[in-house]
Amino acid sequence: MPDAPGATNWAKLLLLGVIWGASFMAVSLALKGFPPMTIAALRISIGAVCLLAVIRVMGIGLPPLGTFQGRIIWACAAGMGFFSNALPFALLSWGQTYVASGFAGVCMAVVPLFVLPLAHLLVPGETMTLRRTISFMIGFAGVVVLIGLDAFRSAGSDFESLARLACLTASLCYAIGSIITRLCPQVNMLSLSAAALLCGAAMMVPVALWVEGVPTLPTALPLAAVLYLGLLPTALAQVLLVQVARSAGPAFLSTVNYQVPVWSVIFGAILLGETLPPQLFIALALILGGLLLSRRRRTPVA
Repeated sequence: MPDAPGATNWAKLLLLGVIWGASFMAVSLALKGFPPMTIAALRISIGAVCLLAVIRVMGIGLPPLGTFQGRIIWACAAGMGFFSNALPFALLSWGQTYVASGFAGVCMAVVPLFVLPLAHLLVPGETMTLRRTISFMIGFAGVVVLIGLDAFRSAGSDFESLARLACLTASLCYAIGSIITRLCPQVNMLSLSAAALLCGAAMMVPVALWVEGVPTLPTALPLAAVLYLGLLPTALAQVLLVQVARSAGPAFLSTVNYQVPVWSVIFGAILLGETLPPQLFIALALILGGLLLSRRRRTPVA
């Protein structure tokens, strides 16, 4: 139930935050050897191959196409492939070539604010209550405190305005993708995840080849970054987000985007030697407070 996600979904949400928090750093490293559309195509393709191999070994198979419900499932998988993978990955990879990663982090924190009204209109049980609205605003305030106003300062690039719009559009894509995931008919979650990535790869690979051509083999670091992006933030994360969205609801899943900037800062300090910002702990308190308030159960009145 959306109001009682359980310890397992909380653990998956935390793991998603860690995985996606490291993805911004990985994209920056991958851009040193690959163009942006190619990064998106490669990570989706790697993720698709990985999940297709998993379901084949497990004897699960892809969703059937011969039934009416099967065609609905494939339509949902295509929507997930487009809105949760192909389009946002391409937009973020391109956007990060012109804007600071801090701005991209703020944009990811906007996802819950997009999900809230969409889920209220489209998903039964995901009512936009006053408590939930306040909790999302508290969490978003924590992200703004963490990133600071420097993220919104102009870097002087000719394409900066379009890049910022691309990052915001990616947030909207993630919100739509989570709604589609929740509304999809019952089907094996690994099978649905593999179908979604297969659809995303079928969409993204031709675009990347048309726009950027066949990539040349880069040095080891960008290649390792792309492999990480394909295996963890794409393949594993696709499975986790499907499980969480379908069992705990898209509003709960969307709160992972409040964690992403925090983990991004922490990974930067640990792996790249960056200094932890002094506002980190204040921001973390606001983010966790918003999360807990959003999921607190109401005490029944006797």
